[in-house]
Amino acid sequence: MRGEGHYFSKKLYRRKTILENEKKIRLLGVSTKLNVYSFLNLRLMGMVLIFLIFLFISKIGFLLAPLFAFLYEKGITYFLLDRRISERQVRLETEALSFFEILTLSLETGRNLNEALNVTVSSSNGELASQFREVLRETSYGKSLTEALEDMQSSIPSDTINNIILSLTQANLYGSSIIHSLYSQLDYLREKRKLEIKALISKVPIKISIISVFFFVPLVLIIILAPVLIEYISG
Repeated sequence: MRGEGHYFSKKLYRRKTILENEKKIRLLGVSTKLNVYSFLNLRLMGMVLIFLIFLFISKIGFLLAPLFAFLYEKGITYFLLDRRISERQVRLETEALSFFEILTLSLETGRNLNEALNVTVSSSNGELASQFREVLRETSYGKSLTEALEDMQSSIPSDTINNIILSLTQANLYGSSIIHSLYSQLDYLREKRKLEIKALISKVPIKISIISVFFFVPLVLIIILAPVLIEYISG
């Protein structure tokens, strides 16, 4: 039955649409339960339902129905895919520093890449460790480490981490040393993290100003004007 549902879904949606959304869903990681056909069906049914509701309950439904159907399509795509991918990118890059530090130390002890990854994965937690754990699981079933690492890149929404994975792939393929390159990548990750923290700190005064405008300023005005208003009302 599930195969038949996928067959009809393939006929219902354009191949380009399926591939685009499938690519995004892969970026959610190996732990995601979201399926491309389930997502597309949910989005389509929601759009149809919203379109019909506004079409029949409003006098200007012919205008509101397509508008809100369009907003629903963009909204569900943003909250179920785009936003979660952005949040995952931040989590992965936060975890990357400690993960690749352990990997570098493991390689410096003389272990090969496969052995070093096993040590690093067993010593780490988080989504990045889960992704590499899946790589090692695939190699245990016969896939080469190079192929598994190349496939992993399609599940990582970070160019920085994908550059490191590319270096690991080339080192495994050609047997070259990766330690110097990893140290350079780690320095880049540290500097990038510092700049991100500075950017967040620089936004704090703006947020405080906005809060002041919407909450504190009206409160101060009420406190100042309250006696005058009370006197005017009582007079």
